[in-house]
Amino acid sequence: MDIDIDPSDKPDPEVQSWLEKLGPGLVTGAADDDPSGIATYSQAGAQFGFNMLWTIIITYPLMVAIQIVSARLGRVSGHGLATNIRRHYPAWLLYGSVVLLLVSNTINIAADLTAMGAAVNLVIGGPMRIYTVALAFISVLLQLFVPYRSYVRVLKWLTLALFAYVATVFVVQIPWQTVLVRTFIPHLSWKSDYLTTVVAVLGTTISPYLFFWQASQEVEEMRAESGQRALKNAPGQGRANLRRIRIDTWIGMGFSNVVAFFIILTTAATLNAHGVTDIQTSSQAAVALKPIAGRFAFTLFSLGIVGTGLLALPVLAGSAAYAMAGAFNWRNSLALKPQLAKRFYGIIALSTLIGLGIGFTKIDPIKALYWSAVINGVVSVPIMGLIMFMAVNRKIMGSFTIPTRLRVTGWAATIAMGAAALAMLCFMLSP
Repeated sequence: MDIDIDPSDKPDPEVQSWLEKLGPGLVTGAADDDPSGIATYSQAGAQFGFNMLWTIIITYPLMVAIQIVSARLGRVSGHGLATNIRRHYPAWLLYGSVVLLLVSNTINIAADLTAMGAAVNLVIGGPMRIYTVALAFISVLLQLFVPYRSYVRVLKWLTLALFAYVATVFVVQIPWQTVLVRTFIPHLSWKSDYLTTVVAVLGTTISPYLFFWQASQEVEEMRAESGQRALKNAPGQGRANLRRIRIDTWIGMGFSNVVAFFIILTTAATLNAHGVTDIQTSSQAAVALKPIAGRFAFTLFSLGIVGTGLLALPVLAGSAAYAMAGAFNWRNSLALKPQLAKRFYGIIALSTLIGLGIGFTKIDPIKALYWSAVINGVVSVPIMGLIMFMAVNRKIMGSFTIPTRLRVTGWAATIAMGAAALAMLCFMLSP
């Protein structure tokens, strides 16, 4: 492919503040701590105490690696993951991955909406279902009618909701010496419930929708900035953009993992310490926290569920829409007005509304969330494998194929998720 060199290829001047440089990575990392993720981390802390803290230390570098690779794919090629898969891989692989992603994301949306409505009800009382409906429509309307640049700023501010889980730690008693020891020298177990929880934490932290979202957001950022182009066609822009991606992703995923650590820490120090070991939803965690840690901790925890849900819903619905649009070559961008990308915005609205509808059926949201985790764990493995193959494909990446360190850590993350998926399937099939 011909490469055009013009003045816009020069590296961007370092004039942005550090906060302005944070974008796709920050939002993606924060969205990982959605209400269903909060439920998983809460159960880990409640059931196994401080002995689950080590999992967050392990997942951080693995999560960073695969998200950096995903972001680079989007920024270098100028296309999202689904578009690149459609262009270079068999159709059955593309459609299979997209369908599984759609199913998983929609179920996840259902669980998150239910948790958000319940959290509002816990704090102020009133009709939970009305709150759930209102939150769903607020999320859809924001994506439909708020301009992209303004919407990204809204999502950045919503990441502050996650500080609720950091603040909660400072209103409860924490045995910090024990925490330090158990984080780096945990009591490991080979019992099925312990291993299942490890798998759940890994699967919750490294999820397919995050790959699709961050890659597509890099494309959105490129389109939104005047003079910016796909890096394989404008290599002079590479150094500054790849550095920004690294900083953004390390900080964003660090933020995500710190919050996950604090959620496990809070529930371990309160719920597990007082014999409360069975938590199935984030709302249950908040309720159980109230008599032990007090109303302030309960309120912080509950409000955090609502804030993180508002952040996660557009990421779940948006990643599904980007995947569908890439698979079928539809126009897609949050910067476009709805009438110019009807099918793209239609998927956002439809996945959110179907998720809302699931919450009003007799389907058990806990079982639905479990199956969502199973699907996430299974579908992430081939997608991660595809991402790693695409990241070294010169037809896609040009001269920006990933360096050795990213190949090693990226494949390590893929192998870890493969082992997690295999373990999960073994637990499902065991008598």
